[in-house]
Amino acid sequence: MPTLGGYLHESAATLENSVTDLLEAAMRGAIEAAVAALAAGRPLLVCGNGGSASDAMHIAGELVGRYKRARRGLNVIALSANPAVLTAWANDYDYESIFARQVEAHGAAGGVLLALSTSGNSRNVLAALETARTLGMTTIGMTGDGGGRMAALCDVLLPVASRDTPHIQEVHMCLYHYFCDQVEERLAVEDPVKS
Repeated sequence: MPTLGGYLHESAATLENSVTDLLEAAMRGAIEAAVAALAAGRPLLVCGNGGSASDAMHIAGELVGRYKRARRGLNVIALSANPAVLTAWANDYDYESIFARQVEAHGAAGGVLLALSTSGNSRNVLAALETARTLGMTTIGMTGDGGGRMAALCDVLLPVASRDTPHIQEVHMCLYHYFCDQVEERLAVEDPVKS
């Protein structure tokens, strides 16, 4: 059994290995796409399964509410957040299209879909990306090393240099906190942050 120190060193190494010029450029592209969509009143939809579903809700919470700065609420929807929609659709049709159906309902040309999958191969996430592309949305994928099958469906890919799910998720949290911070900074009003 690894020690806590050993685990944290592995996690830190994954963070360090993920810092590349390619990831920096991809993150700039992701931020630009989200800012352009939200400034134009278009939606930012976020989806993922399991821990990534929680991450999707975390991202939406930061951007609908606030991350650090006072500003208007932003049009961000976590597609994992409505259990009535998820269970009704999965029960009546199938689980594979639970996110695609919501992209169809809430998506719009000029909007953005941010899809999280550590493997890059989650079928319902892939279906959501395909639907978003047919609607003329920008597709962003946050994934692990290589990107899996989602890599071909993403306009912007944010891969973590690991195939270990927990470490990928740890880096995803850092990536989406930075994403939220930068999107918010670009869209925030000039008023000081209220505590």
